[in-house]
Amino acid sequence: MVTGAGSGVGREIALQLASQKWSLALADNNYDALLDTQSRCAAMTTVARATQVDVANRTEINSWAESSRRALGGLDAIFNVAGVLYRGDVIDTPTADFDLVMATNFESVVNSSRAFLPDILNSRRGRIVNVSSAFGVMSAPGYSAYNSSKFAVRGFTEALNQELRLASRTARATCVIPGGLKTPIARTARAAPGVDRARTANFFDTRVARTAPKVAAQKIIAGAWKGKSQVTIGNDARLIDVTTRLLGSHYQHLLPALQALRRR
Repeated sequence: MVTGAGSGVGREIALQLASQKWSLALADNNYDALLDTQSRCAAMTTVARATQVDVANRTEINSWAESSRRALGGLDAIFNVAGVLYRGDVIDTPTADFDLVMATNFESVVNSSRAFLPDILNSRRGRIVNVSSAFGVMSAPGYSAYNSSKFAVRGFTEALNQELRLASRTARATCVIPGGLKTPIARTARAAPGVDRARTANFFDTRVARTAPKVAAQKIIAGAWKGKSQVTIGNDARLIDVTTRLLGSHYQHLLPALQALRRR
Protein backbone atom coordinates (compact mmCIF):
# COMPACT_ATOMS: atom_id res chain seq x y z
CA MET A 1 0.00 0.00 0.00
CA VAL A 2 1.33 3.44 -0.95
CA THR A 3 -0.16 6.86 -0.18
CA GLY A 4 0.83 9.87 -2.26
CA ALA A 5 1.31 7.53 -5.23
CA GLY A 6 0.24 10.10 -7.81
CA SER A 7 3.59 11.91 -7.97
CA GLY A 8 7.07 12.33 -6.59
CA VAL A 9 8.54 9.76 -4.23
CA GLY A 10 5.21 7.98 -3.77
CA ARG A 11 4.98 7.33 -7.49
CA GLU A 12 8.59 6.11 -7.65
CA ILE A 13 8.04 3.74 -4.74
CA ALA A 14 4.96 2.33 -6.49
CA LEU A 15 6.83 1.87 -9.78
CA GLN A 16 9.79 0.16 -8.15
CA LEU A 17 7.56 -2.17 -6.13
CA ALA A 18 5.63 -2.97 -9.32
CA SER A 19 8.89 -3.87 -11.06
CA GLN A 20 9.47 -6.34 -8.22
CA LYS A 21 6.01 -7.87 -8.93
CA TRP A 22 4.32 -6.75 -5.73
CA SER A 23 0.54 -6.44 -5.74
CA LEU A 24 -0.29 -2.81 -5.03
CA ALA A 25 -3.02 -0.70 -3.49
CA LEU A 26 -2.29 2.91 -4.43
CA ALA A 27 -3.88 6.04 -2.98
CA ASP A 28 -3.78 9.74 -3.79
CA ASN A 29 -6.18 12.69 -3.75
CA ASN A 30 -5.24 13.61 -7.34
CA TYR A 31 -7.11 10.87 -9.16
CA ASP A 32 -5.85 11.67 -12.68
CA ALA A 33 -2.23 11.51 -11.54
CA LEU A 34 -2.98 8.34 -9.59
CA LEU A 35 -4.49 6.64 -12.63
CA ASP A 36 -1.32 7.45 -14.58
CA THR A 37 0.77 5.75 -11.89
CA GLN A 38 -1.61 2.80 -11.86
CA SER A 39 -1.32 2.40 -15.63
CA ARG A 40 2.47 2.33 -15.43
CA CYS A 41 2.43 -0.17 -12.57
CA ALA A 42 -0.14 -2.40 -14.26
CA ALA A 43 2.31 -2.93 -17.11
CA MET A 44 4.75 -4.52 -14.66
CA THR A 45 2.69 -6.35 -12.04
CA THR A 46 -0.52 -8.36 -11.81
CA VAL A 47 -2.49 -6.20 -9.40
CA ALA A 48 -2.37 -2.41 -9.14
CA ARG A 49 -5.48 -0.88 -7.56
CA ALA A 50 -6.05 2.89 -7.53
CA THR A 51 -8.27 4.57 -4.95
CA GLN A 52 -8.83 8.29 -4.58
CA VAL A 53 -8.22 9.01 -0.90
CA ASP A 54 -8.06 12.24 1.07
CA VAL A 55 -5.54 11.12 3.68
CA ALA A 56 -6.73 13.87 6.03
CA ASN A 57 -10.03 11.99 6.26
CA ARG A 58 -9.90 9.05 8.69
CA THR A 59 -13.05 7.50 7.27
CA GLU A 60 -11.57 7.40 3.77
CA ILE A 61 -8.35 5.81 5.05
CA ASN A 62 -10.27 3.12 6.93
CA SER A 63 -12.42 2.43 3.87
CA TRP A 64 -9.31 2.13 1.69
CA ALA A 65 -7.70 -0.25 4.18
CA GLU A 66 -10.79 -2.46 4.23
CA SER A 67 -11.18 -2.56 0.43
CA SER A 68 -7.46 -3.29 0.01
CA ARG A 69 -7.71 -6.11 2.54
CA ARG A 70 -10.63 -7.67 0.66
CA ALA A 71 -8.97 -7.32 -2.73
CA LEU A 72 -5.42 -8.36 -1.88
CA GLY A 73 -5.85 -10.71 1.06
CA GLY A 74 -2.69 -10.52 3.15
CA LEU A 75 -1.16 -7.06 3.41
CA ASP A 76 2.57 -6.76 4.05
CA ALA A 77 3.63 -3.12 3.96
CA ILE A 78 2.27 0.41 4.03
CA PHE A 79 4.32 3.34 2.74
CA ASN A 80 2.86 6.60 4.10
CA VAL A 81 4.29 9.17 1.71
CA ALA A 82 1.47 11.70 1.19
CA GLY A 83 2.07 15.15 2.65
CA VAL A 84 1.84 18.90 2.14
CA LEU A 85 4.44 21.64 2.58
CA TYR A 86 3.36 24.82 4.35
CA ARG A 87 5.07 28.21 4.72
CA GLY A 88 3.96 30.77 7.26
CA ASP A 89 4.87 32.33 10.60
CA VAL A 90 2.89 31.28 13.66
CA ILE A 91 1.21 34.68 13.98
CA ASP A 92 0.07 34.64 10.34
CA THR A 93 -1.06 31.01 10.03
CA PRO A 94 -4.85 30.57 10.23
CA THR A 95 -5.95 27.87 12.67
CA ALA A 96 -7.69 25.99 9.86
CA ASP A 97 -4.43 25.86 7.89
CA PHE A 98 -2.46 24.57 10.87
CA ASP A 99 -5.09 21.90 11.50
CA LEU A 100 -5.05 20.85 7.83
CA VAL A 101 -1.25 20.45 7.82
CA MET A 102 -1.38 18.34 10.98
CA ALA A 103 -4.25 16.23 9.61
CA THR A 104 -2.52 15.67 6.26
CA ASN A 105 1.05 15.09 7.43
CA PHE A 106 0.66 13.57 10.89
CA GLU A 107 -2.85 12.34 11.66
CA SER A 108 -2.97 10.54 8.31
CA VAL A 109 0.16 8.61 9.26
CA VAL A 110 -1.34 7.65 12.61
CA ASN A 111 -4.68 6.66 11.09
CA SER A 112 -3.10 4.68 8.26
CA SER A 113 -0.66 2.90 10.57
CA ARG A 114 -3.50 1.95 12.90
CA ALA A 115 -5.77 0.83 10.06
CA PHE A 116 -3.15 -1.56 8.64
CA LEU A 117 -1.48 -2.56 11.91
CA PRO A 118 -3.31 -5.92 12.35
CA ASP A 119 -2.19 -6.95 8.85
CA ILE A 120 1.39 -5.85 9.49
CA LEU A 121 1.54 -7.90 12.68
CA ASN A 122 0.14 -10.95 10.90
CA SER A 123 2.64 -10.70 8.05
CA ARG A 124 6.01 -12.43 8.23
CA ARG A 125 7.59 -9.37 6.63
CA GLY A 126 5.33 -6.59 7.94
CA ARG A 127 6.58 -3.05 7.44
CA ILE A 128 5.21 0.42 8.22
CA VAL A 129 7.18 3.18 6.50
CA ASN A 130 6.43 6.76 7.48
CA VAL A 131 7.98 9.77 5.76
CA SER A 132 9.06 12.56 8.09
CA SER A 133 11.56 15.20 6.96
CA ALA A 134 14.84 16.88 7.78
CA PHE A 135 12.42 19.51 9.11
CA GLY A 136 11.35 16.81 11.55
CA VAL A 137 14.88 16.98 12.98
CA MET A 138 15.59 20.74 12.79
CA SER A 139 12.95 23.47 13.01
CA ALA A 140 13.08 26.61 10.89
CA PRO A 141 11.40 30.02 11.20
CA GLY A 142 8.37 30.24 8.95
CA TYR A 143 7.63 26.53 8.97
CA SER A 144 6.04 25.94 12.38
CA ALA A 145 3.06 23.93 11.10
CA TYR A 146 5.21 21.77 8.83
CA ASN A 147 7.86 21.30 11.55
CA SER A 148 5.21 20.31 14.07
CA SER A 149 3.73 17.68 11.79
CA LYS A 150 7.05 16.16 10.79
CA PHE A 151 8.49 16.11 14.33
CA ALA A 152 5.27 14.33 15.35
CA VAL A 153 5.68 11.74 12.58
CA ARG A 154 9.20 10.98 13.78
CA GLY A 155 8.17 10.61 17.42
CA PHE A 156 5.17 8.46 16.55
CA THR A 157 7.16 6.16 14.27
CA GLU A 158 9.97 5.68 16.76
CA ALA A 159 7.47 4.72 19.47
CA LEU A 160 5.58 2.44 17.08
CA ASN A 161 8.76 0.68 16.01
CA GLN A 162 9.60 -0.11 19.64
CA GLU A 163 6.09 -1.47 20.19
CA LEU A 164 6.40 -3.64 17.10
CA ARG A 165 9.72 -5.02 18.36
CA LEU A 166 7.99 -6.01 21.59
CA ALA A 167 5.01 -7.56 19.80
CA SER A 168 6.70 -9.27 16.85
CA ARG A 169 10.00 -10.79 15.80
CA THR A 170 9.62 -9.50 12.26
CA ALA A 171 7.32 -6.44 12.03
CA ARG A 172 9.13 -3.10 11.94
CA ALA A 173 8.42 0.62 11.47
CA THR A 174 10.84 2.82 9.55
CA CYS A 175 11.04 6.60 9.78
CA VAL A 176 12.28 8.29 6.60
CA ILE A 177 14.20 11.57 6.98
CA PRO A 178 14.62 13.11 3.52
CA GLY A 179 16.34 16.37 2.73
CA GLY A 180 15.35 18.40 -0.31
CA LEU A 181 13.73 16.20 -2.96
CA LYS A 182 13.15 17.08 -6.60
CA THR A 183 9.37 16.66 -6.40
CA PRO A 184 6.36 18.97 -6.99
CA ILE A 185 5.90 19.51 -3.23
CA ALA A 186 7.02 23.15 -3.29
CA ARG A 187 4.84 23.98 -6.30
CA THR A 188 1.77 22.45 -4.64
CA ALA A 189 2.60 23.89 -1.21
CA ARG A 190 0.15 25.93 0.83
CA ALA A 191 1.05 29.19 2.55
CA ALA A 192 -0.20 31.75 5.03
CA PRO A 193 -1.73 35.00 3.70
CA GLY A 194 0.94 37.39 2.47
CA VAL A 195 3.55 34.72 1.70
CA ASP A 196 4.94 34.81 -1.85
CA ARG A 197 4.31 31.19 -2.85
CA ALA A 198 6.06 31.51 -6.21
CA ARG A 199 9.21 32.86 -4.59
CA THR A 200 9.15 30.10 -1.96
CA ALA A 201 8.72 27.43 -4.64
CA ASN A 202 11.51 28.88 -6.76
CA PHE A 203 13.87 28.98 -3.77
CA PHE A 204 13.06 25.37 -2.91
CA ASP A 205 13.44 24.11 -6.48
CA THR A 206 16.72 25.95 -7.15
CA ARG A 207 18.43 25.91 -3.74
CA VAL A 208 16.95 23.09 -1.67
CA ALA A 209 15.82 20.22 -3.93
CA ARG A 210 18.80 17.93 -4.43
CA THR A 211 17.82 14.27 -4.51
CA ALA A 212 15.89 12.64 -7.36
CA PRO A 213 12.70 10.76 -6.36
CA LYS A 214 13.99 7.58 -7.99
CA VAL A 215 17.10 7.57 -5.78
CA ALA A 216 15.04 8.34 -2.68
CA ALA A 217 12.58 5.53 -3.46
CA GLN A 218 15.40 3.02 -3.87
CA LYS A 219 16.86 3.92 -0.49
CA ILE A 220 13.46 3.87 1.23
CA ILE A 221 12.50 0.44 -0.10
CA ALA A 222 15.92 -1.05 0.66
CA GLY A 223 15.93 0.39 4.17
CA ALA A 224 12.40 -0.82 4.86
CA TRP A 225 13.11 -4.43 3.89
CA LYS A 226 16.26 -4.37 6.01
CA GLY A 227 14.12 -3.30 8.97
CA LYS A 228 16.03 -0.07 9.54
CA SER A 229 14.61 2.19 12.21
CA GLN A 230 15.57 5.29 10.23
CA VAL A 231 16.50 6.02 6.62
CA THR A 232 18.17 9.40 6.08
CA ILE A 233 18.22 10.60 2.49
CA GLY A 234 20.59 13.21 1.08
CA ASN A 235 23.75 14.90 2.32
CA ASP A 236 21.66 17.89 3.38
CA ALA A 237 19.55 15.73 5.70
CA ARG A 238 22.68 14.09 7.11
CA LEU A 239 24.23 17.54 7.70
CA ILE A 240 21.12 18.71 9.54
CA ASP A 241 21.14 15.56 11.66
CA VAL A 242 24.79 16.06 12.61
CA THR A 243 24.30 19.78 13.27
CA THR A 244 21.44 19.25 15.70
CA ARG A 245 23.35 16.49 17.48
CA LEU A 246 26.45 18.69 17.87
CA LEU A 247 24.77 21.99 18.73
CA GLY A 248 21.73 20.75 20.58
CA SER A 249 19.26 23.57 21.21
CA HIS A 250 21.92 26.13 20.24
CA TYR A 251 21.13 25.47 16.56
CA GLN A 252 18.11 27.73 17.09
CA HIS A 253 20.46 30.73 16.96
CA LEU A 254 21.85 29.66 13.59
CA LEU A 255 18.96 29.99 11.11
CA PRO A 256 17.64 33.36 12.36
CA ALA A 257 21.18 34.73 12.08
CA LEU A 258 21.53 33.44 8.52
CA GLN A 259 18.15 34.88 7.52
CA ALA A 260 19.06 38.24 9.05
CA LEU A 261 22.28 38.31 6.99
CA ARG A 262 20.36 37.43 3.82
CA ARG A 263 18.00 40.39 4.31
CA ARG A 264 20.83 42.93 4.53
